[in-house]
Amino acid sequence: MTEKIQKILSHFGYGSRRNIEKMIKSGNIFINGKKALIGQRIDNQNPGKITIKGENIFIKKKDFKTKVLIYNKPEGEICTRYDAKKRPTVFDTLPFLSTNRWISIGRLDLNTRGLLLFTNNGDLANKLMHPRNKIEREYYIRVFGKINKNTMNILKNGVKIKDGYASFKEIQSINDKELGKNKWFKGVICEGRNREIRSMWEKVKCQVSRLIRIRYGNIILPKNLKLGHWIELNSILVDNLYRLISIKY
Repeated sequence: MTEKIQKILSHFGYGSRRNIEKMIKSGNIFINGKKALIGQRIDNQNPGKITIKGENIFIKKKDFKTKVLIYNKPEGEICTRYDAKKRPTVFDTLPFLSTNRWISIGRLDLNTRGLLLFTNNGDLANKLMHPRNKIEREYYIRVFGKINKNTMNILKNGVKIKDGYASFKEIQSINDKELGKNKWFKGVICEGRNREIRSMWEKVKCQVSRLIRIRYGNIILPKNLKLGHWIELNSILVDNLYRLISIKY
């Protein structure tokens, strides 16, 4: 059976399909010594010799097992694999994989902390990130500014940000009695666009001073998981993730 090269490499953790397509366009992927083409199909049982940026890639489909990690990301870490400025990345302390690579399921910006999921299965990652599946992301949000009922209605109905309209599926105060202009909220969104929550609050003249992700889909950040630490999901929780997007593995 043949499949597109970007689908196979994504499935085994060598990047999202979009990133793999970029590498193909840049001439960084070769199959049996020849530059790969976008949409090129290869035998998924006997794919031949594949190299990515000069590194030989070994695909063993029969030995593949889906793994998922929860990582409690600290502020100050970036979500790229390599950084020219040598800043710490979320990949630095993840466990070693003898085959495949860890893919982050979505991202958190430099100043956001909390739940970040990783998997070695590109198909699972793509489904969990795709906007059409409307996977919920839940956050604790500390906001500085004047906030009233009208502000909350605007955020629920939607505001125009850089790349289109965005809104909270749910947004509620969790400290009504707190004095001062810093207030905490719990909010749910169903997309993961860059700086989406911060941009929404900026549109109502408020500033996010702390942002913590506590849930992705049906996976909740464990309260006892320390910042900078990870745990691997058991088979039941992995099954729950697959049920969330209705695909089999």
